[in-house]
Amino acid sequence: MFKGRHFDQSVILLCVRWSLAYGLSLRDMKEIMAERGISIDHSTIHRWVIHFSPVLLDRFNRRKRAVHCKWHMDGTYIKVRGQWMYLYRAIDSAGAMVGFWFSEQRDLPAAKRFLRKALMRHGRPDRIVIDGSQTNREAIISCDAQNRLRDRSRQSLKLICIRQSQYLNNRIEQDHRRIKRRVRPMLGFKVFVAATATLAGIEMVQMMRKLQGRFACNSAPSLKEQFETIAA
Repeated sequence: MFKGRHFDQSVILLCVRWSLAYGLSLRDMKEIMAERGISIDHSTIHRWVIHFSPVLLDRFNRRKRAVHCKWHMDGTYIKVRGQWMYLYRAIDSAGAMVGFWFSEQRDLPAAKRFLRKALMRHGRPDRIVIDGSQTNREAIISCDAQNRLRDRSRQSLKLICIRQSQYLNNRIEQDHRRIKRRVRPMLGFKVFVAATATLAGIEMVQMMRKLQGRFACNSAPSLKEQFETIAA
């Protein structure tokens, strides 16, 4: 994973972890590392975050715990190149992250892609709570029908119950703030691919803080321990 890199693995992981977990700009990271006697350009840290975030997320997902059967689905806006784009997100009734999908458009195809990915990874929920979005409702109905048609268990699957209520979805609205709090110091993304990779890393850190990973030797590992374990 780190073969051929000029810097040691511990330095790379430290920079990636701090960049994703805390409200630091890339130039803040450059100054902090300089105080430790390590000269790293802020663009190098940026490249590390973009390159390693998806890889680390993929490894974390192999350890991810199962989620509850009641989901809350919503999204939030993220600015890229001065334009607002949409981050689809879903959490379960306990606040654990179900999944996310960053899209340049907020439309029915994007909502379907997000739901198909979530259903493939976690299976069918009993209920999905959404706000008043008719697009999200149509996406759930469509993906639910496709999922039941593809099922080979020969069991009669119940329809996914859809609850539309702005107030019942306050749980995920509050969860959006964690992402906004970290994105705000970045002052907007310049490239969609970089934004997608960085957001993947930020979402992974939130899952780590919620202890959604399975680690055999430690039931409540720190962020540092989780990064080192999945990178090993």
